[in-house]
Amino acid sequence: MAITTETWQHRDIISNGIRMHYVTQGSGPLIVLLHGFPEFWYSWRYQIPFLAEHGYAVVAPDLRGYNDTDKPRKGYDVPTLLKDIEGLIKGLGQEQAIIVGHDWGGILAWHFAIHYPHMTSHLIAMNAPHPYAMQREFRTLKQLRKSWYIFAFQIPWLPEALLLRNHANEIGRMLNGAALQKAVFPREVTALYQEAMSKPGAMTASLNYYRQLFRRLPPPATRENTYVSTPTLLIWGEHKPAHARFFAEFQKVVFCEERAIGGCTANSPFLTKK
Repeated sequence: MAITTETWQHRDIISNGIRMHYVTQGSGPLIVLLHGFPEFWYSWRYQIPFLAEHGYAVVAPDLRGYNDTDKPRKGYDVPTLLKDIEGLIKGLGQEQAIIVGHDWGGILAWHFAIHYPHMTSHLIAMNAPHPYAMQREFRTLKQLRKSWYIFAFQIPWLPEALLLRNHANEIGRMLNGAALQKAVFPREVTALYQEAMSKPGAMTASLNYYRQLFRRLPPPATRENTYVSTPTLLIWGEHKPAHARFFAEFQKVVFCEERAIGGCTANSPFLTKK
């Protein structure tokens, strides 16, 4: 069911040269919630008031290109997206934050903790593997087959045309189809996601996240360059359809040790289960 009473505030901020829209509520330690594809800040509508009531200043932005945030033609590579998050935190007058991310937001959360450890007090990644594990699994044929859509998104203009037709109905179908509990995405809720993704430039911008993976290949992930010193919680939905069974190793709620390195699998010597 869609939330009709908003307890939060909508605001804009200039970050890394773009106008970023975000929703905020509460006071206390800063916690930044990063959404995935094809979503926007609204994905956190239940967590925002809950966390605010428990003593946090909650900020849920629309990532670059999404919903009401600016949609420039470039800047969808990971380093630029990390600078957007850095600019958001600093623009709010803070030095660090608890970083929470789901899906693409989770990927960015991992990289932010790796490259901006001084600005990450805690990391919570949801359905997003550590970069070392991700690169390892993308070397397997099984995972490549599961991730066919990443390659389909490389085709110019056609993915946009297919996803935007009939008022972006495919977006609603994707969300409902991927949900184990279909009641989570009733028609009035999926309509909001379809509206957000139908805003001029939003669909192309969101697909550019995937296209930049091939245009600007990341350096090979090693245990050394993916070192995570931040206290980390990884939450994994075992019914996640887009990933191979390997990622079921992440299905339990797992804390990385403060000096966690790389892989973060259930059998990793760098993990402490709690």
